[in-house]
Amino acid sequence: MATLPRVVKDNKEMSAMTDKKADLAGPGIGDYAELEKILPQDYSPLLTPKETQKAIFAMKSYIEEGLCKELNLMMVSVPLIVDVKSGVNDDLDRDGSRSPIQFHISNDYDKNPIDAQIVQAATKWKRVALKQFDMQVGEGICTDMHAVRKDYFLDHDHSAYVDQWDWEMVISDEHRNLAFLTDIVEKIWKVLKGAETHVQEMFPQLVTDKYPSLPEKLKFLHAEEILERYPDLPRKQRETDILQEYPAVFIYGIGWPLEDGYPHEMRAADYDDWVTETMSKDGKPMHGLNGDILVWNPVTKRRHELTSMGIRVNPETLRQQLEMSGQLDFLELPYHQGILNGELPLSVGGGIGQSRTYMLLLKMAHLGEVSVSVWPKILKDMCAKKQIFVLE
Repeated sequence: MATLPRVVKDNKEMSAMTDKKADLAGPGIGDYAELEKILPQDYSPLLTPKETQKAIFAMKSYIEEGLCKELNLMMVSVPLIVDVKSGVNDDLDRDGSRSPIQFHISNDYDKNPIDAQIVQAATKWKRVALKQFDMQVGEGICTDMHAVRKDYFLDHDHSAYVDQWDWEMVISDEHRNLAFLTDIVEKIWKVLKGAETHVQEMFPQLVTDKYPSLPEKLKFLHAEEILERYPDLPRKQRETDILQEYPAVFIYGIGWPLEDGYPHEMRAADYDDWVTETMSKDGKPMHGLNGDILVWNPVTKRRHELTSMGIRVNPETLRQQLEMSGQLDFLELPYHQGILNGELPLSVGGGIGQSRTYMLLLKMAHLGEVSVSVWPKILKDMCAKKQIFVLE
Protein backbone atom coordinates (compact mmCIF):
# COMPACT_ATOMS: atom_id res chain seq x y z
CA MET A 1 0.00 0.00 0.00
CA ALA A 2 0.97 3.64 -0.32
CA THR A 3 3.31 5.20 2.20
CA LEU A 4 1.71 7.80 4.44
CA PRO A 5 2.80 11.46 4.32
CA ARG A 6 5.55 12.17 6.82
CA VAL A 7 4.89 14.41 9.82
CA VAL A 8 5.05 18.14 9.06
CA LYS A 9 7.41 19.79 11.53
CA ASP A 10 7.01 23.55 11.15
CA ASN A 11 5.17 26.28 9.28
CA LYS A 12 7.77 26.48 6.52
CA GLU A 13 7.49 22.78 5.83
CA MET A 14 3.70 22.97 6.02
CA SER A 15 3.75 25.67 3.35
CA ALA A 16 5.97 23.49 1.13
CA MET A 17 3.61 20.55 1.56
CA THR A 18 0.62 22.76 0.68
CA ASP A 19 2.43 23.82 -2.50
CA LYS A 20 3.10 20.19 -3.37
CA LYS A 21 -0.51 19.18 -2.85
CA ALA A 22 -1.72 22.04 -5.04
CA ASP A 23 0.74 20.93 -7.72
CA LEU A 24 -0.67 17.42 -8.20
CA ALA A 25 -3.55 18.00 -10.60
CA GLY A 26 -1.41 18.64 -13.66
CA PRO A 27 0.50 21.43 -15.37
CA GLY A 28 -0.84 24.92 -15.97
CA ILE A 29 -0.47 28.51 -14.84
CA GLY A 30 -3.98 29.51 -13.81
CA ASP A 31 -3.64 33.30 -13.87
CA TYR A 32 -3.42 35.65 -16.86
CA ALA A 33 -1.40 38.24 -14.98
CA GLU A 34 1.23 35.55 -14.38
CA LEU A 35 0.97 34.35 -17.99
CA GLU A 36 1.65 37.86 -19.31
CA LYS A 37 4.96 37.85 -17.44
CA ILE A 38 5.83 34.41 -18.76
CA LEU A 39 5.20 34.96 -22.47
CA PRO A 40 8.44 35.99 -24.26
CA GLN A 41 9.18 39.70 -24.60
CA ASP A 42 11.33 39.61 -27.74
CA TYR A 43 9.47 37.03 -29.82
CA SER A 44 9.22 36.88 -33.58
CA PRO A 45 8.07 33.68 -35.34
CA LEU A 46 10.65 32.05 -37.60
CA LEU A 47 8.03 30.88 -40.12
CA THR A 48 5.13 32.60 -41.87
CA PRO A 49 1.61 31.18 -41.32
CA LYS A 50 1.79 29.50 -44.76
CA GLU A 51 5.21 27.98 -44.03
CA THR A 52 3.95 26.85 -40.65
CA GLN A 53 1.14 24.83 -42.20
CA LYS A 54 3.51 23.20 -44.69
CA ALA A 55 5.88 22.32 -41.85
CA ILE A 56 3.10 20.90 -39.68
CA PHE A 57 1.84 18.47 -42.27
CA ALA A 58 5.37 17.43 -43.23
CA MET A 59 6.09 16.61 -39.58
CA LYS A 60 2.74 14.88 -39.14
CA SER A 61 3.45 12.47 -42.00
CA TYR A 62 7.04 11.90 -40.84
CA ILE A 63 6.09 11.15 -37.23
CA GLU A 64 3.18 8.86 -38.07
CA GLU A 65 5.29 6.87 -40.51
CA GLY A 66 8.19 6.81 -38.05
CA LEU A 67 6.12 5.60 -35.11
CA CYS A 68 4.54 2.86 -37.21
CA LYS A 69 7.96 1.71 -38.44
CA GLU A 70 9.82 1.86 -35.12
CA LEU A 71 7.08 0.34 -32.96
CA ASN A 72 5.41 -1.93 -35.54
CA LEU A 73 2.11 -0.05 -35.46
CA MET A 74 -0.65 0.56 -37.98
CA MET A 75 -2.81 3.66 -38.29
CA VAL A 76 -6.46 3.09 -37.30
CA SER A 77 -9.60 5.18 -36.82
CA VAL A 78 -10.33 6.47 -33.33
CA PRO A 79 -13.60 7.64 -31.72
CA LEU A 80 -14.46 11.22 -30.85
CA ILE A 81 -17.44 10.13 -28.70
CA VAL A 82 -17.97 7.04 -26.55
CA ASP A 83 -20.85 5.47 -24.62
CA VAL A 84 -20.73 6.43 -20.94
CA LYS A 85 -21.55 2.83 -19.96
CA SER A 86 -18.42 1.51 -21.65
CA GLY A 87 -16.09 3.05 -19.06
CA VAL A 88 -13.43 3.68 -21.72
CA ASN A 89 -13.22 7.47 -21.42
CA ASP A 90 -10.11 8.88 -19.79
CA ASP A 91 -10.41 10.52 -16.36
CA LEU A 92 -6.86 11.98 -16.75
CA ASP A 93 -6.33 12.00 -12.98
CA ARG A 94 -7.76 10.60 -9.74
CA ASP A 95 -9.33 13.63 -8.09
CA GLY A 96 -12.25 14.28 -10.47
CA SER A 97 -11.01 17.74 -11.40
CA ARG A 98 -11.20 17.09 -15.16
CA SER A 99 -14.55 15.66 -16.12
CA PRO A 100 -15.55 14.89 -19.72
CA ILE A 101 -18.28 16.64 -21.68
CA GLN A 102 -21.40 14.48 -21.54
CA PHE A 103 -24.57 14.69 -23.60
CA HIS A 104 -27.77 12.77 -24.23
CA ILE A 105 -28.62 11.30 -27.63
CA SER A 106 -32.41 10.97 -27.69
CA ASN A 107 -32.30 8.29 -30.35
CA ASP A 108 -35.59 6.79 -31.57
CA TYR A 109 -37.77 9.34 -29.71
CA ASP A 110 -35.88 8.46 -26.51
CA LYS A 111 -36.90 4.80 -26.75
CA ASN A 112 -33.32 3.73 -27.47
CA PRO A 113 -31.23 6.63 -26.17
CA ILE A 114 -27.50 6.81 -25.57
CA ASP A 115 -25.65 8.86 -22.98
CA ALA A 116 -22.35 9.77 -24.62
CA GLN A 117 -19.15 11.58 -23.74
CA ILE A 118 -16.55 13.38 -25.84
CA VAL A 119 -13.26 11.62 -25.29
CA GLN A 120 -10.56 13.29 -23.22
CA ALA A 121 -8.02 10.76 -24.51
CA ALA A 122 -8.22 7.35 -26.16
CA THR A 123 -6.10 5.59 -23.56
CA LYS A 124 -8.57 2.87 -22.56
CA TRP A 125 -10.28 2.60 -25.94
CA LYS A 126 -6.96 1.66 -27.55
CA ARG A 127 -6.56 -1.38 -25.35
CA VAL A 128 -10.02 -2.57 -26.35
CA ALA A 129 -9.14 -1.81 -29.98
CA LEU A 130 -6.08 -4.06 -29.83
CA LYS A 131 -8.44 -6.98 -29.37
CA GLN A 132 -10.90 -5.65 -31.95
CA PHE A 133 -8.14 -5.48 -34.58
CA ASP A 134 -6.66 -8.85 -33.53
CA MET A 135 -3.23 -7.46 -32.73
CA GLN A 136 -0.64 -9.99 -31.62
CA VAL A 137 2.33 -9.57 -29.26
CA GLY A 138 4.68 -6.98 -30.74
CA GLU A 139 1.96 -5.43 -32.93
CA GLY A 140 0.03 -2.26 -32.25
CA ILE A 141 -2.04 0.68 -33.39
CA CYS A 142 -1.51 4.41 -33.80
CA THR A 143 -4.31 6.98 -33.96
CA ASP A 144 -4.75 10.60 -34.97
CA MET A 145 -6.73 11.37 -31.82
CA HIS A 146 -8.76 14.54 -31.25
CA ALA A 147 -10.35 15.34 -27.90
CA VAL A 148 -11.86 18.10 -25.77
CA ARG A 149 -10.71 18.87 -22.23
CA LYS A 150 -13.01 21.58 -20.92
CA ASP A 151 -11.38 21.97 -17.50
CA TYR A 152 -7.97 23.20 -18.61
CA PHE A 153 -6.89 26.76 -17.92
CA LEU A 154 -6.17 28.10 -21.40
CA ASP A 155 -2.59 29.37 -21.49
CA HIS A 156 0.35 29.18 -23.91
CA ASP A 157 0.53 25.36 -24.02
CA HIS A 158 -2.91 24.19 -22.84
CA SER A 159 -5.95 24.21 -25.10
CA ALA A 160 -9.48 22.90 -24.71
CA TYR A 161 -8.85 21.16 -28.04
CA VAL A 162 -6.33 18.32 -27.81
CA ASP A 163 -4.66 16.40 -30.63
CA GLN A 164 -2.41 13.43 -29.97
CA TRP A 165 -0.78 10.46 -31.58
CA ASP A 166 -2.34 7.92 -29.25
CA TRP A 167 -0.63 4.56 -29.73
CA GLU A 168 -0.84 1.12 -28.10
CA MET A 169 1.06 -2.17 -28.52
CA VAL A 170 0.36 -5.72 -27.34
CA ILE A 171 3.04 -7.10 -25.01
CA SER A 172 3.61 -10.26 -23.00
CA ASP A 173 4.12 -10.52 -19.25
CA GLU A 174 7.91 -10.68 -19.70
CA HIS A 175 7.84 -7.18 -21.21
CA ARG A 176 6.47 -5.62 -18.03
CA ASN A 177 9.77 -4.08 -16.88
CA LEU A 178 11.72 -0.81 -17.06
CA ALA A 179 14.23 -2.11 -19.60
CA PHE A 180 11.47 -2.73 -22.15
CA LEU A 181 9.82 0.62 -21.38
CA THR A 182 13.15 2.39 -21.81
CA ASP A 183 13.68 0.79 -25.22
CA ILE A 184 10.24 1.99 -26.37
CA VAL A 185 10.93 5.53 -25.14
CA GLU A 186 14.26 5.66 -26.99
CA LYS A 187 12.54 4.62 -30.23
CA ILE A 188 9.98 7.39 -29.82
CA TRP A 189 12.74 9.93 -29.15
CA LYS A 190 14.49 8.78 -32.33
CA VAL A 191 11.34 9.59 -34.32
CA LEU A 192 10.92 13.02 -32.71
CA LYS A 193 14.57 13.91 -33.31
CA GLY A 194 14.21 12.74 -36.90
CA ALA A 195 11.18 14.96 -37.36
CA GLU A 196 13.16 17.93 -36.07
CA THR A 197 15.96 17.27 -38.57
CA HIS A 198 13.42 16.76 -41.37
CA VAL A 199 11.65 20.08 -40.80
CA GLN A 200 14.94 21.97 -40.33
CA GLU A 201 16.08 20.71 -43.73
CA MET A 202 12.86 22.12 -45.20
CA PHE A 203 13.19 25.43 -43.36
CA PRO A 204 16.85 26.17 -42.47
CA GLN A 205 15.84 29.31 -40.55
CA LEU A 206 14.69 26.99 -37.75
CA VAL A 207 18.35 26.30 -36.97
CA THR A 208 19.36 29.17 -34.69
CA ASP A 209 21.67 29.65 -31.72
CA LYS A 210 18.89 31.52 -29.95
CA TYR A 211 16.74 28.39 -29.77
CA PRO A 212 18.91 25.25 -29.52
CA SER A 213 17.78 21.97 -31.07
CA LEU A 214 16.83 18.94 -28.99
CA PRO A 215 19.67 16.84 -27.54
CA GLU A 216 20.47 13.53 -29.22
CA LYS A 217 19.77 11.51 -26.07
CA LEU A 218 17.25 11.57 -23.25
CA LYS A 219 18.25 11.45 -19.60
CA PHE A 220 16.27 8.78 -17.71
CA LEU A 221 15.46 9.55 -14.06
CA HIS A 222 12.97 8.26 -11.53
CA ALA A 223 10.57 10.68 -9.88
CA GLU A 224 12.01 9.58 -6.53
CA GLU A 225 15.53 10.52 -7.64
CA ILE A 226 14.37 13.99 -8.65
CA LEU A 227 12.64 14.43 -5.28
CA GLU A 228 15.88 13.47 -3.53
CA ARG A 229 17.63 16.31 -5.37
CA TYR A 230 14.94 18.89 -4.60
CA PRO A 231 13.07 17.65 -1.49
CA ASP A 232 11.44 20.97 -0.63
CA LEU A 233 10.24 21.96 -4.10
CA PRO A 234 6.81 21.25 -5.63
CA ARG A 235 6.69 19.05 -8.71
CA LYS A 236 6.71 21.64 -11.52
CA GLN A 237 9.66 23.45 -9.96
CA ARG A 238 11.55 20.16 -9.55
CA GLU A 239 10.99 19.48 -13.26
CA THR A 240 12.10 23.01 -14.17
CA ASP A 241 15.30 22.68 -12.16
CA ILE A 242 16.25 19.24 -13.49
CA LEU A 243 15.75 20.50 -17.06
CA GLN A 244 18.44 23.11 -16.46
CA GLU A 245 20.89 20.24 -16.09
CA TYR A 246 19.36 17.86 -18.63
CA PRO A 247 17.29 19.61 -21.35
CA ALA A 248 15.37 16.41 -22.20
CA VAL A 249 14.36 13.82 -19.60
CA PHE A 250 12.13 10.80 -19.18
CA ILE A 251 10.72 10.61 -15.66
CA TYR A 252 9.82 7.11 -14.44
CA GLY A 253 7.21 6.32 -11.79
CA ILE A 254 4.49 8.97 -11.93
CA GLY A 255 1.53 8.23 -9.67
CA TRP A 256 3.03 6.31 -6.74
CA PRO A 257 3.38 8.27 -3.46
CA LEU A 258 7.02 9.27 -3.08
CA GLU A 259 9.12 9.66 0.06
CA ASP A 260 7.37 12.92 0.99
CA GLY A 261 3.96 11.22 0.82
CA TYR A 262 2.85 12.79 -2.46
CA PRO A 263 2.98 11.34 -5.98
CA HIS A 264 5.04 13.24 -8.55
CA GLU A 265 1.71 13.91 -10.25
CA MET A 266 -1.77 12.42 -10.03
CA ARG A 267 -2.45 9.69 -12.60
CA ALA A 268 -5.64 7.78 -13.34
CA ALA A 269 -5.76 4.43 -11.61
CA ASP A 270 -6.93 2.28 -14.49
CA TYR A 271 -4.45 2.61 -17.34
CA ASP A 272 -0.73 3.18 -16.53
CA ASP A 273 0.85 0.88 -13.96
CA TRP A 274 2.35 3.06 -11.22
CA VAL A 275 2.43 0.52 -8.37
CA THR A 276 4.66 -2.30 -9.66
CA GLU A 277 7.90 -2.49 -7.68
CA THR A 278 11.06 -1.73 -9.64
CA MET A 279 14.70 -1.04 -8.82
CA SER A 280 16.85 2.00 -9.57
CA LYS A 281 20.28 1.57 -11.19
CA ASP A 282 21.92 1.94 -7.78
CA GLY A 283 19.67 -0.68 -6.19
CA LYS A 284 17.05 1.48 -4.50
CA PRO A 285 13.44 0.18 -4.47
CA MET A 286 11.13 2.21 -6.70
CA HIS A 287 7.62 1.91 -8.12
CA GLY A 288 5.99 2.41 -11.49
CA LEU A 289 6.22 1.27 -15.12
CA ASN A 290 5.23 4.59 -16.65
CA GLY A 291 6.57 8.08 -17.24
CA ASP A 292 6.73 11.35 -19.18
CA ILE A 293 9.09 12.92 -21.70
CA LEU A 294 9.78 16.51 -20.66
CA VAL A 295 12.03 18.99 -22.44
CA TRP A 296 13.22 22.53 -21.90
CA ASN A 297 11.48 24.93 -24.28
CA PRO A 298 14.00 27.66 -25.21
CA VAL A 299 11.27 29.94 -26.59
CA THR A 300 8.97 29.98 -23.56
CA LYS A 301 11.85 29.22 -21.16
CA ARG A 302 9.65 26.69 -19.41
CA ARG A 303 9.23 22.96 -18.95
CA HIS A 304 7.41 21.38 -21.90
CA GLU A 305 5.71 17.98 -21.75
CA LEU A 306 5.64 16.01 -25.01
CA THR A 307 4.27 12.62 -24.07
CA SER A 308 2.85 10.57 -21.22
CA MET A 309 3.07 6.80 -21.55
CA GLY A 310 3.54 3.52 -19.78
CA ILE A 311 3.04 -0.20 -19.44
CA ARG A 312 -0.61 -0.73 -18.63
CA VAL A 313 -2.18 -2.30 -15.56
CA ASN A 314 -2.71 -6.04 -15.29
CA PRO A 315 -5.52 -7.52 -13.15
CA GLU A 316 -3.51 -7.33 -9.93
CA THR A 317 -2.23 -3.79 -10.32
CA LEU A 318 -5.59 -2.51 -11.59
CA ARG A 319 -7.26 -3.68 -8.39
CA GLN A 320 -4.46 -2.30 -6.20
CA GLN A 321 -4.51 1.14 -7.86
CA LEU A 322 -8.29 1.42 -7.74
CA GLU A 323 -8.23 0.49 -4.05
CA MET A 324 -5.59 3.14 -3.33
CA SER A 325 -7.68 5.68 -5.24
CA GLY A 326 -11.01 4.75 -3.60
CA GLN A 327 -12.48 3.74 -6.97
CA LEU A 328 -13.14 0.03 -6.60
CA ASP A 329 -16.64 0.58 -7.98
CA PHE A 330 -14.99 0.99 -11.42
CA LEU A 331 -14.37 -2.77 -11.42
CA GLU A 332 -17.99 -3.30 -12.48
CA LEU A 333 -17.48 -1.44 -15.78
CA PRO A 334 -16.98 -3.47 -19.00
CA TYR A 335 -13.47 -2.15 -19.66
CA HIS A 336 -12.27 -3.03 -16.19
CA GLN A 337 -13.99 -6.43 -16.30
CA GLY A 338 -12.15 -7.07 -19.54
CA ILE A 339 -8.81 -6.58 -17.78
CA LEU A 340 -9.76 -8.60 -14.71
CA ASN A 341 -10.98 -11.53 -16.82
CA GLY A 342 -7.98 -11.52 -19.14
CA GLU A 343 -10.13 -10.61 -22.12
CA LEU A 344 -8.03 -7.55 -22.99
CA PRO A 345 -4.35 -8.00 -23.89
CA LEU A 346 -1.44 -6.75 -21.85
CA SER A 347 -0.15 -3.60 -23.47
CA VAL A 348 2.09 -0.56 -23.46
CA GLY A 349 1.00 2.78 -24.87
CA GLY A 350 0.96 6.53 -24.68
CA GLY A 351 -0.11 9.81 -26.17
CA ILE A 352 2.24 12.23 -27.91
CA GLY A 353 0.91 15.78 -28.08
CA GLN A 354 0.76 16.84 -31.73
CA SER A 355 0.41 20.59 -31.27
CA ARG A 356 2.88 20.49 -28.38
CA THR A 357 5.40 18.82 -30.68
CA TYR A 358 4.79 21.25 -33.56
CA MET A 359 5.06 24.24 -31.24
CA LEU A 360 8.40 23.02 -29.89
CA LEU A 361 10.02 21.98 -33.17
CA LEU A 362 8.89 25.13 -35.00
CA LYS A 363 10.23 27.32 -32.15
CA MET A 364 6.86 28.95 -31.47
CA ALA A 365 5.58 30.62 -28.32
CA HIS A 366 1.95 29.48 -28.28
CA LEU A 367 -0.13 26.43 -29.18
CA GLY A 368 -2.52 28.73 -31.04
CA GLU A 369 0.14 29.38 -33.68
CA VAL A 370 -0.04 25.73 -34.81
CA SER A 371 -3.56 24.69 -33.79
CA VAL A 372 -7.00 26.23 -34.38
CA SER A 373 -9.00 26.38 -31.16
CA VAL A 374 -10.94 28.84 -28.98
CA TRP A 375 -9.13 31.35 -26.80
CA PRO A 376 -10.45 34.11 -24.51
CA LYS A 377 -10.11 37.70 -25.69
CA ILE A 378 -7.76 38.54 -22.82
CA LEU A 379 -5.31 35.93 -24.07
CA LYS A 380 -5.57 36.89 -27.75
CA ASP A 381 -5.00 40.56 -26.93
CA MET A 382 -2.07 39.72 -24.69
CA CYS A 383 -0.48 37.58 -27.41
CA ALA A 384 -0.98 40.15 -30.16
CA LYS A 385 1.00 42.72 -28.16
CA LYS A 386 3.89 40.28 -28.12
CA GLN A 387 3.78 39.41 -31.86
CA ILE A 388 2.11 36.08 -31.13
CA PHE A 389 -0.81 35.61 -33.51
CA VAL A 390 -3.11 32.68 -32.74
CA LEU A 391 -5.11 30.94 -35.43
CA GLU A 392 -8.90 31.27 -35.42
